Amino acid sequence: MVEAAGENNLADVYSYQAKALDGSEIKLDRYKGDVLLVVNTASKCGFTPQFEGLQKLHQEFAPRGLKVLGFPCNQFGAQEPGTEVEIGSFCQKNYGVDFQMFEKIEVNGAHAHPLYRYLTQQAPGILGLRNIKWNFTKFLIDKNGNVVKRYAPTVTPADLQKDIENLLTV
Repeated sequence: MVEAAGENNLADVYSYQAKALDGSEIKLDRYKGDVLLVVNTASKCGFTPQFEGLQKLHQEFAPRGLKVLGFPCNQFGAQEPGTEVEIGSFCQKNYGVDFQMFEKIEVNGAHAHPLYRYLTQQAPGILGLRNIKWNFTKFLIDKNGNVVKRYAPTVTPADLQKDIENLLTV
């Protein structure tokens, strides 16, 4: 389900890979030179309407190099119970999502995806805590693969526009 050579000893975000909803392996090095917005998502969460804002960011900024990467997670209130097919269908039907979505992963604990171990190490939350607190926690990564900032679930995609714009113009 998840893989990364050497786990957390990896130098940057490009060292990781994950499976897309269709099961194909995607190596994150394909995104070198792009600004990335990595988000753990859920289809039955109070923050689920943020898919609309994420899609708007994707539509507005993808031509300039923003890639939104969605990672469904069922660790918070079992709010992502669906299969990969159901998740993809829900996101497309309800929010027109056409940014890259991945297979369901865990973001905390012993089975956390290695990418999320790396992200939380690079950008801990409040008080230095590494755990993801809820769905729709966001990580912004610059064109060089540096984790620039971590955003709480309550921060809306629209609130990220200025930070994204700044990274795209560098």
